[in-house]
Amino acid sequence: MASVGIIGNTTWGTTLGVILSNHNLDVQIWCRSEDEAAQLNKHRENRRFLPQIFFPNKLKATSSTKSLSKVDLVLFAVPSGSLRSNINSIKNVLKEKTIVMTASKGLELDSGKRMTEILEEELPVNLKGNICALSGPNLANEISAGKPSSAVIASENQEVAYKAQQFINTKLFRVYTTNDVIGVELGGALKNIISLGAGICDGLNLGDNSKAAFMTRGLAEITRLGVAAGAKTSTFAGLAGMGDLIATCYSNLSRNHKVGVELSKGRDINKIRSSMQNVIEGIDTTMAATNMAKKLRVEMPITFLTYQVLFEGVSIDQAISELMGRTPKSE
Repeated sequence: MASVGIIGNTTWGTTLGVILSNHNLDVQIWCRSEDEAAQLNKHRENRRFLPQIFFPNKLKATSSTKSLSKVDLVLFAVPSGSLRSNINSIKNVLKEKTIVMTASKGLELDSGKRMTEILEEELPVNLKGNICALSGPNLANEISAGKPSSAVIASENQEVAYKAQQFINTKLFRVYTTNDVIGVELGGALKNIISLGAGICDGLNLGDNSKAAFMTRGLAEITRLGVAAGAKTSTFAGLAGMGDLIATCYSNLSRNHKVGVELSKGRDINKIRSSMQNVIEGIDTTMAATNMAKKLRVEMPITFLTYQVLFEGVSIDQAISELMGRTPKSE
């Protein structure tokens, strides 16, 4: 029977653990401390991040790296800023044929690198050909509640993508494959920037017309940056692009959307950040994407103004005025 190791007892990591163990896979959630693992096993739920969703019998928690030595798939569901350290904690125990998947949606702050690029840098040579990325419109609370969802696995090695698909595709979690790793990862990361703005639209009650226009232009600039980085245009019309964008911009379950709503009330970003248990990927991604866009000379007005609101003290009213006052052009 196939086995899966999930790195990270996050909301998303726990959700994946629940749905995959319900799919008759032996699943281990790896925690960084014995106490965290003991609490999960004792209560059979993640009371901090996913309360009232109880663990199936095939889902266990562990803090032992040795227990990961026999897994067929290891799946990283950790904040982008901690991916590198988590890889280094477990990489030396993985067997040669283990598929290594990232489900983290973000960019490394200092380097601007995608998650699979970090995996390429840190994994042993014998595992570098086994890398893939998972993304899509995947709000964890809906999936853990048994609501149907879809996602896409991206890998340059299509055999790896296919094998990973066979592991995690279920009756309620439909998984597609693609070889456009860049597009899938950038779609998953950059949509968080637009979600911040969508939350501001809702918080200010700007209306559906404004929000629809904002999301559409947001997708346009996400696509521009993605194509400049080597992605396929078509990927951004798919699950990892438009699909994920719609979900995170319209759902009250989206953390980035919630932050946007709070920003619209005039709250300080640092206070908002410290009040939330989960990492808000859109904040650091805004900084990383701004740097990437400047290097690639890509015009991203929404991203640039979001950066100014978050880090340079520009008011939301001023940002809206600047977006609406830009010189008219052909779409």
